[in-house]
Amino acid sequence: MLRILSKSPSETKNWGKRLSELLRGDEVIALSGDLGSGKTTFVKGLALGLGVSEEYIGSPSFTILNEYQGRLVLFHFDFYRLGDLQDLEGVGFWDYLGQGVVVVEWASKIPIAIPEEALWIHFEVLDSEKRYLSFEGKKGRGKELVEGLSLRSYNQSQF
Repeated sequence: MLRILSKSPSETKNWGKRLSELLRGDEVIALSGDLGSGKTTFVKGLALGLGVSEEYIGSPSFTILNEYQGRLVLFHFDFYRLGDLQDLEGVGFWDYLGQGVVVVEWASKIPIAIPEEALWIHFEVLDSEKRYLSFEGKKGRGKELVEGLSLRSYNQSQF
């Protein structure tokens, strides 16, 4: 596990950009944390790092899914309004796995849907600006991404 302190929304966004550099297009990134904890800000950084214009990036709370084309295809899901696996079947969630980068906000609402190889990122609010971001990957690609971010974190003193 890698736990970092983000001191501002722009720093949270920069961690998304850093992660984007490690992606190859077959990852699942599961985000958890309270409302307003920085999940969408992080995804904005991720999308920017993939070459998506910021004006198009928003929370898919009401649409369930936003799709962005950049260096890789980014499928941005939001499970906040979903209740169970049946709801996921209705939006074809499993059809997107392996077709690009799948990012899921509120993944902890239906954790059984998240593959074992996913990268989990938990956002913890400290104050109006500061957040702890905890990156965890237990196996496969998720574990590789945590290791890659750990090396970048160690080797780079600034963004």
